[in-house]
Amino acid sequence: MHHSLIVHQHLYQPPREDPWLEVVHAEPSAAPDHDWNARINRECYMRLAQAEAHRRDARAAARDPDARAGLSRVVNLYAWCSFDAGATLCEWLDGEAPDTLRAMQQGDAASVRRWGHGNAIAAPYHHVILPLAAPRERRTEIRWGLRDFRRRFGREAEGIWLPECAADDDTLEAVAAEGVRFTILAPYQVQGHDGSGMPVRWVGASGRTLTIVPYDGSLAGDVAFGGLLRNAQALAQRFTPYRDMPMVAPRCTTLATDGETFGHHHKGGDAALLEGLSLVARHSSTRLTNAAALVANHPATQTVTLVSPSAWSCAHGVDRWRSNCGCRLDGGKPALQQWRGPLRGALEQLATHAHEVYEREGRDLFARDVWDVRDAYGDVVAQDGNALADFARLVARDGSDETALQRIRELLELERATLRLFTSCAWFFDEVDRLEVRQVLRYAARCLELSGAAARLTPAFVQWLAPATNGLAGSPSASDVFVREALPHRDHTLCVAASAIASAAAGMLVTRVTVYDVQASPVGTAWQVDTTHRRTGARASFTGTVRGAGPSLLVRLARVRSSGGVDGSEEEVAVHEFPELMAQLLLRREASEDAALLAVAD
Repeated sequence: MHHSLIVHQHLYQPPREDPWLEVVHAEPSAAPDHDWNARINRECYMRLAQAEAHRRDARAAARDPDARAGLSRVVNLYAWCSFDAGATLCEWLDGEAPDTLRAMQQGDAASVRRWGHGNAIAAPYHHVILPLAAPRERRTEIRWGLRDFRRRFGREAEGIWLPECAADDDTLEAVAAEGVRFTILAPYQVQGHDGSGMPVRWVGASGRTLTIVPYDGSLAGDVAFGGLLRNAQALAQRFTPYRDMPMVAPRCTTLATDGETFGHHHKGGDAALLEGLSLVARHSSTRLTNAAALVANHPATQTVTLVSPSAWSCAHGVDRWRSNCGCRLDGGKPALQQWRGPLRGALEQLATHAHEVYEREGRDLFARDVWDVRDAYGDVVAQDGNALADFARLVARDGSDETALQRIRELLELERATLRLFTSCAWFFDEVDRLEVRQVLRYAARCLELSGAAARLTPAFVQWLAPATNGLAGSPSASDVFVREALPHRDHTLCVAASAIASAAAGMLVTRVTVYDVQASPVGTAWQVDTTHRRTGARASFTGTVRGAGPSLLVRLARVRSSGGVDGSEEEVAVHEFPELMAQLLLRREASEDAALLAVAD
């Protein structure tokens, strides 16, 4: 009999992209990095791909010329640790840190070669609390996650991670219905297991089964919160609890925690993990493996029941994401999260409206069932441009014109924005005016716009949000946050067009600005720019002129009518209103000119 060890890392960041531009804006709190995605990638995700093992043993150094030279051995921990990478994180990695994503894919492939089963497991596309989702939305989130996993890792997912380990019987039924073999849960979410850590079996009302791998709750707590990562030898000892004990049956120790623990929450945590695993590798009675291989090699024989609903970060089922249950980050402050329920209620009302628009209009535009189309959108949802255009043509009725195809793309984006409304982070923390709430409210504003009912429905939505407050006099409500920081106060397409005109006037050829394709051409003393949104296909044309330079640069422009000419209204857009990278590019050109110094003096 032997002892198995699994280290599972839950890697996730919420979608931080501007819903109109699809870029992450600068987040000063993440300094010295541009934003929190970039900071956490530098401190953690990238380091896990390039963990350094320093040779300290003198005899090993004598045998190893690299060690004598003071060099490190670099290990890709994604090849040795089970992990899930949330799809919204992968979206960002795709464009901003492709080497990190590539290391995850290479690590998974290496584990398939080593153990016959991959380290990577899937996750629902968005980090939503599945027991609180409607059955149709739960199904779409699972299907999108599985489709995205297949595209990124080139194989079917054997297991799935449930956000916050939030589960109820309906959620497990939905997972099992998609052919997933297993999930990982906290030991206190499962009743009837023997404590060995080996796989157990859950049986649903339908007769479907799902294997559950219970993780070690005490070990997870000591790693995440107890300082265990400060001592690699102590960590290795916890990884091998049966090293001096005879075993009459197989046992498994599973560590499951946020991947950000290793380097972001705990500096040097990646190195401690690597050293701990290296020490374990020398212990013949403990075998490092992954959850998929464990489940395949040790089919569950013990049937258990689920604590339904339950989650790994709420002692009250899943109430943390819908009520003032008392769970909060700062236990020294009073529980003032009564805003959680009204916030969810307001977003659910908006989602109902959005789904009605999608279904009503989609029935006339799609060649097949509207909800099947939404599920299939998971194949391309992380892409843009031609992939989305091709998908729209694939699902459209025969003879659909460009206007219909654009509306198809807008409706699918409406559903994408609607699903993002329920990203769990908005309810996890203590205050209603945190950036996580602001972000889901920005998706709400995008939903209103794409539904075509922004002017009519926005006042009602603001009223729905008003009760979402902590109850203290003078404290902001979610409606205050929505009006102040979520509603767009400027047409984003206008700002993109202005930046493209300013670039063209400066002699720079720019063909893409954020999520827009742009094409600028001179028209007399002015410029015309045509824009195409790469996700919705929406097109617009503007004509404009440039005045000033550096920080005083202004573009005066007007929208071009489809019939020719302009609509009569002109607006001025200053350089500070341009998309961030475009503003930096233009201002950098002026940094060594006289105008830069004069602007500071002014």
